[in-house]
Amino acid sequence: MRASLLLFALLALVARAAEITPPRTGHMPTPWTADASAGRAWQEYPRPQLVRERWLNLNGLWDYAITPLATAAPAGQAYDGKIRVPYAVESTLSGVGRSLAPNQRLWYHRTFEIPADWRGARVAVHFGAVDYECQLYVNGAPAGSHRGGFDPFSFDITDLLKPQGPQELVLAVTDPSSEGDQPRGKQRLNQTGIWYTPASGIWQTAWLEPLPAENAIAEIRATPDVDAGSVRVAVLGTVPVAAQVHAFRVQVLDGGKVVAEASHRIDREVTISIPQPRLWSPHQPHLYDLRVELFRVKNPVPAGPPRMGYFGAAEKNAFAQIPADAVPLDSVKSYFAMRKVSLMPGAHGPVFALNNQPLFHVGTLDQGYWPDGLLTPPSEAGMRHDVDFLKRAGFNMLRKHIKVEPALYYAHCDRIGLLVWQDMPSAMRVLTTPPPGTDSQHVRRDDQGFIIKRSDAATQYELELRRMIDTLRHHPSIVMWVPFNEGWGQYDTTRIAAAVKALDPTRLVNAVSGWTDVPGAGDVFDVHTYREKLEIARSPDAGRALVVGEFGGLGLPVSDHLWWTDKRNWGYQTYKTPAELTAQYVNRFDQIVAAKRELGVCASIYTQTTDVEGEVNGLLTYDRRVEKIPAAELAKIHAKVFAN
Repeated sequence: MRASLLLFALLALVARAAEITPPRTGHMPTPWTADASAGRAWQEYPRPQLVRERWLNLNGLWDYAITPLATAAPAGQAYDGKIRVPYAVESTLSGVGRSLAPNQRLWYHRTFEIPADWRGARVAVHFGAVDYECQLYVNGAPAGSHRGGFDPFSFDITDLLKPQGPQELVLAVTDPSSEGDQPRGKQRLNQTGIWYTPASGIWQTAWLEPLPAENAIAEIRATPDVDAGSVRVAVLGTVPVAAQVHAFRVQVLDGGKVVAEASHRIDREVTISIPQPRLWSPHQPHLYDLRVELFRVKNPVPAGPPRMGYFGAAEKNAFAQIPADAVPLDSVKSYFAMRKVSLMPGAHGPVFALNNQPLFHVGTLDQGYWPDGLLTPPSEAGMRHDVDFLKRAGFNMLRKHIKVEPALYYAHCDRIGLLVWQDMPSAMRVLTTPPPGTDSQHVRRDDQGFIIKRSDAATQYELELRRMIDTLRHHPSIVMWVPFNEGWGQYDTTRIAAAVKALDPTRLVNAVSGWTDVPGAGDVFDVHTYREKLEIARSPDAGRALVVGEFGGLGLPVSDHLWWTDKRNWGYQTYKTPAELTAQYVNRFDQIVAAKRELGVCASIYTQTTDVEGEVNGLLTYDRRVEKIPAAELAKIHAKVFAN
């Protein structure tokens, strides 16, 4: 009986393996692969919106093992080898290049020591992103768990640490990939067409940080008001206030000089007037620095019930100044920008406005995949390369396509002035044998209507959607949220769009980009058109802006820069020479210029920034070594849309 069960389990594993395309590794390096392989990448402080001076980078070589789900953590020397963090186990740069099946578990292990000058502090461990579900153990004890492949999380591990000497971390990871309906973007176990290699495990920076034991700054929310010439700043602490209360001071700096400041009790918001505010735009991406300090102060509010003055104006006045004898606890650096995103009337309907002035958005669909690092850019320099290319090419925006990048990516967009439409990673399950006439990715076909999502799946999707918004809302470059793409996992569209708008009313909402529009949902009617003659028509819903959320997809395979050599490389239309590609690009973009003039189109997004695996419709090759159309030539082409 036992032999039969073992045989059955073995056959099941073989069948599962046959459904998974093994990752391709090592054959397509980028200009940054060597630095990454040598451990010279991802050394920057990873959280640019809340910066402390002391931290310990955990990137580098960890022990790893892949085991069946039911297997306990490897003991002693029983790990399979070394894995380079923060690169997914399937990637070249991880040093592993192995697939992780849904019925397997990926284990990470390493040791570290607490720096001597952290004595007395709380210690937090942070992970930028781990795909998909994980459990952390510190010195053998459970420290916490997390579900979600695209959002940062942390655990306070202070009480699990030994008094001295090496400390042990073990992280256990599982990933259902395309066999689950969790947010996963374009990852698919069996890669084909527009579906790419999965990226499992740690894929953004892991790090340690000391925090003040009494209380610390956990979050800063800065909301600019361009019309009022002010910014609202909320400062939230890690623990609730007590009898000995905690207060914060916010200083706004411009060019290193303090230009405004305000104080209040922790977990409150202050409004700060900005003298002669300098506005942020793609042409002048001006950023203000923030210095935020946390203090322990004697309670200046009279004792008694809240109605006696603990809330409202009396409280605000009581904390208006930080007394000289206040005890400093914590200090962080951040930044913000004065900018406003809205719609305004145009000749044919609403158009996009930035700082109350019309602005046409011209950008690319940006997948954010790499041949060496998959979801993880090989290095900080590689990450910056793509957005710098777009800026040089005369684009003023990108649509980050169903992927969330490391925080440093958005910080760079903030610095150089590149607008971002941020997609939510799609959540849908692939049906291995879909019924006739159906599509396992799309949820609407003709009169079939939208799916009714299971409650647990909807709860998880909406939790991760909120996490994405809360994590990224401080970046001025992000001007639009896109909850759904082309019907992939789409449900309750009107409600989801309204919830996103209520959560962040300072940005626009593109409820669904392409194909499965719901009248009245969101601020945008988004058309996808890949034909040679673009098919664009206004929605009868006159209250939304008209955009071309995807077009082009013009392919040009470049020999010696192809992911597949034994499979068909494809674009929506494919050409043989750079001259042909350029002529067709001009043809499509001239149609965009005409659609702006004749229909009121206020944005265009070309597919796409780079080739991705089998797709050869990028402006750059997948390894980023070839500009198929030079950036300077693209900039001249794009200038037309701003002149008309």
